[in-house]
Amino acid sequence: MAERGSRRAAAKRQQKPKKERGFFARWFRRLFIWSGAMALVGVLFVVLAVAFAARSLPSYHELKETQTAQTIIVRARDGTEIVELGPSFGKWIESDEIPQVMKDAMVSVEDRRFYSHIGVDPYGLARAVYVWARGEKRLSATSTITQQLARNVFLNSNRTVDRKAREAVLAMALEWKFSKDQILELYLNKVYFGGGAYGIDSASRKFFSHPANDLTTAEAAIIAGLVKAPSRYSPTADVDAAVSRANVVLRLMREQGRISPDAADVDPSTVKLKKDSAQNSVRYFTDWALPQLDILLSDNTLEPIEVWTTLDVGMQRAATAAIQANTPEGAQGALVSLDRDGAVLALVGGTDYVSSNYNRATDALRQPGSSWKLFVYLAALEAGYTPDDRVVDTPVTIDGWSPRNSGGNYAGEIDVRSAFAYSKNTVAAQLGNEVGFGTVASMARRFGITSPIQTFPSMVLGSSEVRVIDMTRAFAAVSARGYSVEPYGIVKVVTASGEVLYEHEDVRGSRLVPDYVAAGMTDLLQTAVNTGTGKAAQIGRPVAGKTGTTSSNKDGWFVGFSSGITTGVWMGRDDAKAVPGLQGGRSPARAFAAYMRYAVKDRPVEEFDTELKLPEWQLEPDDEFYFGDPDEYYYIDEQGNLVEPGRREDPGEVPFPIEGEGAPEVRPVPGQDNAPQAASDDFLNRATGENQPQRAPPPPPMPPGGGGAARPVTPNNN
Repeated sequence: MAERGSRRAAAKRQQKPKKERGFFARWFRRLFIWSGAMALVGVLFVVLAVAFAARSLPSYHELKETQTAQTIIVRARDGTEIVELGPSFGKWIESDEIPQVMKDAMVSVEDRRFYSHIGVDPYGLARAVYVWARGEKRLSATSTITQQLARNVFLNSNRTVDRKAREAVLAMALEWKFSKDQILELYLNKVYFGGGAYGIDSASRKFFSHPANDLTTAEAAIIAGLVKAPSRYSPTADVDAAVSRANVVLRLMREQGRISPDAADVDPSTVKLKKDSAQNSVRYFTDWALPQLDILLSDNTLEPIEVWTTLDVGMQRAATAAIQANTPEGAQGALVSLDRDGAVLALVGGTDYVSSNYNRATDALRQPGSSWKLFVYLAALEAGYTPDDRVVDTPVTIDGWSPRNSGGNYAGEIDVRSAFAYSKNTVAAQLGNEVGFGTVASMARRFGITSPIQTFPSMVLGSSEVRVIDMTRAFAAVSARGYSVEPYGIVKVVTASGEVLYEHEDVRGSRLVPDYVAAGMTDLLQTAVNTGTGKAAQIGRPVAGKTGTTSSNKDGWFVGFSSGITTGVWMGRDDAKAVPGLQGGRSPARAFAAYMRYAVKDRPVEEFDTELKLPEWQLEPDDEFYFGDPDEYYYIDEQGNLVEPGRREDPGEVPFPIEGEGAPEVRPVPGQDNAPQAASDDFLNRATGENQPQRAPPPPPMPPGGGGAARPVTPNNN
């Protein structure tokens, strides 16, 4: 019996794991079935969506006739047509007429599995997810040629999940309805290659001066390489970049077996390019202004439109000539000029748009040097300084940082006006330390600086990088007496039929600083041009401005204004290497003057309002300055000696009066234990109920020295 009981127990123990395995097996089977069912439903849904989209697609003939892009006529402020943008001339090339090397080049670089996928590339998507999961880069998958065609014809370029899903469905619908040859023909005739060239024939004529039927292997590689970034790899903008990209295309063609090693052994740099003289400095302006249409216009219509801009043709020509004539050899230059309401009158982003279309006026970030002191002195003026206040130009050290003046000279006691005019670094450092480096950064933000700002002590000398257009905007706000200025370039947009789609509305800027601060800043800026570092910017009428030079002469700036026009000029190398002899007070200031002489020639001469109408809080008695009759109050001379009433030898000096009701009260003088008390002993006894110790009479006063003491710049080591 005992033996049978032990066998039953053993049998039960053996049966228990079977139940557990059966439980997990059942749930795994259920999960597999449900997952399969959901996947089947998902596939069915996608198939139905693709089928429905395929039925809704236009015919092949209709797709060939669809307009590829919008024609835009850009006009200057006087109505002059300055440029026409849109599709450049090109014929439709049938599939059997397209050179096979052009097809192979495009497939190799844009979609190597084009002939095997169904519109989307599952392998490419899986690989992108794998790379993302390993943390190598953000999740992204290259669109297939069919997806790109769907996006170009039916959708926009927004990076949203909804758009990508619709793009995938439309791509599969295109594959469902059309053959691979038809899809590739549509793609090669509609894809954008930059410079207004849509389709390979337009691109071939634009870059090589012949139809696409005659494309060579090297030319086909150059064109295929443009799709990824038409502006960056444009052979008319950067030949080296275009050749480098073409070599990538040739390598991919060789690796994928679409071209023999001998055929791939070509040199794209030997390709003869067509010279494009139509591209000029106006394109720097249109490259900045026209992308704003995506925000200004609610409807993305393909109807031809006219864009009326703020650009002045004569000023743009003068700005281009000023930059080209004054920029040092091997360097680049940029200029932005704003009217008093923010209208961009001229914008130059480089010395030659054809050789480099990189817009240094709106995109480049460079250190502003001493032109940044605008914000330091604005903060100081707002904190209570005036141009006539005395400061000390002397070596200082702040948190281990010891700024030096240009040339290593120190002027000693000077006024704020002179310190700014001669760009004294030590004074700027002391002022920034007193008002707070965060306050200076906040002032820069207030005046329109959008790039990151450091708050280290060296920031007062312009260590934070800025854009030319932002610095020009900041100076324009000072010219506008402390009101904000918003740069704009588009006045109105109308259709070919005359319908107004957009019209700029003038908006009063917001108050950034009180008018007396703007007046004081204008005073300083005017002095910098009249007698300081910006004398080369003089044009025979009032000019206010500031120079800027960075270490090792890597950047040179001049930003200033006259007669309602504010202009900023920058010069330097793109690789940030030193430019021998480059200083803000030389080439940039000369370019400013050359341009401004033309820009203001038809405007009346305007004198600057530099009168300081201080607010009441600055007129009230404080710890440093009091009003009163010299014969009625105690006076402390320059050496700190107390002078009794009626004993003052120079009645022309402004006294330091006392506070109190009915009795004199004198602030203690450091180091003088025998200075007379402010109130009499009898008064203090009555007020406190205690007997006050008698004090010795004061010593005979020292004769007061001449002149006033310099206003201290208090260190702030917090």
